[in-house]
Amino acid sequence: MPDPAAAPSRRRGHVGLALASLAVGGFAIGTSEFVTMGLLPEVASDLTVSIPSAGRIISAYALGVVVGAPLLAVLTARVGRIRLLLALMGAFAVGNVASALAPSYLPLVVARFVSGLPHGAYFGMASVVAASLVDPARRGRAVAMPMLGLTIANVVGVPFSSFLGQHLGWRSAYVFAAGVASLTVLLVWRQVPHVGAADGASPRTEVSALARPQVWLTVLTGAIGFGGMFAVYSYVAPILTHTSGWSPSFVPVALAVFGVGMTAGTALGGRLGDWSVARALLIGLAAQLATLAVFPLVAPSRAGVLVALVVLGVVSSLTATALQLRLMDVAGGDAAALGASLNHSALNLANASGAFVGGLVIEAGYGWTAPATVGAVMAAVGLALALTSLTTRHRAQTMLEPEST
Repeated sequence: MPDPAAAPSRRRGHVGLALASLAVGGFAIGTSEFVTMGLLPEVASDLTVSIPSAGRIISAYALGVVVGAPLLAVLTARVGRIRLLLALMGAFAVGNVASALAPSYLPLVVARFVSGLPHGAYFGMASVVAASLVDPARRGRAVAMPMLGLTIANVVGVPFSSFLGQHLGWRSAYVFAAGVASLTVLLVWRQVPHVGAADGASPRTEVSALARPQVWLTVLTGAIGFGGMFAVYSYVAPILTHTSGWSPSFVPVALAVFGVGMTAGTALGGRLGDWSVARALLIGLAAQLATLAVFPLVAPSRAGVLVALVVLGVVSSLTATALQLRLMDVAGGDAAALGASLNHSALNLANASGAFVGGLVIEAGYGWTAPATVGAVMAAVGLALALTSLTTRHRAQTMLEPEST
């Protein structure tokens, strides 16, 4: 719940423009995060390293997100929320400029780690600010807006920056991301009403959320349950070419199709979250489980695999939005920023775990669609964790009801 003491002044700007400005930041982050995957050959060739070695710059970024999200949310608890958003996006722009200027491999790894540090904290604070700008009945749709920018990046930003990277050199992709981040700083400064830090905010109040079992149950739900999507996404190119029969040139089109599904899922997740966060989370995880279970059966079909990718994009983004709202709720109003930030730590852990187990089953000789089967198991575990979280919280609230009446 937004803190009334930190309620924003709505005199400057318009709520729709403010939310759109926050979404532009999500677009910048999504572009920078995902374009690296498509430019690994160019990076490896230019820096004279192997492609697997170049892939470690992706891991460095993900590690930056995992570390930076909770750390920055705690350390900046007393900083005004708009001032913090400006600082985080400014730091993100600097990290991408450093990535573009990196003279060799190791400086690039460090620059990508630095670029990842503001990622989760930005989304966490943007979610809190977005929720404070609207009535409670529209909170889910508002919180979904920054995430919507990230998913749109997969449809527009990543293909465009990949095109730049292939024709003007991989460094130009990071320059583009830095430019969008700089634009975000200007838009947030001009369009988002002032929101100060919550009364009584401190690192101690933020850290207090980590003592709540519900927070850890929800983080585990995301880190494990969402890993199923990444188990497939990490190996989507060989699945499309070796199993479905598409040519390599079609892979970017398929990724854009997946991005369209993600965008639709984020918007749907916001609306379902306004109806019921708990139900949205269960629906998302159950649908993800079903989609991953069916995926190996339809993957040999060209049309079937595209439909499956669209659906997977929808249900995974729906789940991510529900997880964001759930973590804000269970962390409590005094630590909502930390809760929302932890979601992105969880999702990046899911990225790492999904890609890892997907690679294991492929190397074991089970075929290119085996990651989907393992992913279905991960989604099932996530669903079980979500049910456990919701059930135990309901019981706790029921036990407290007599004392509150």
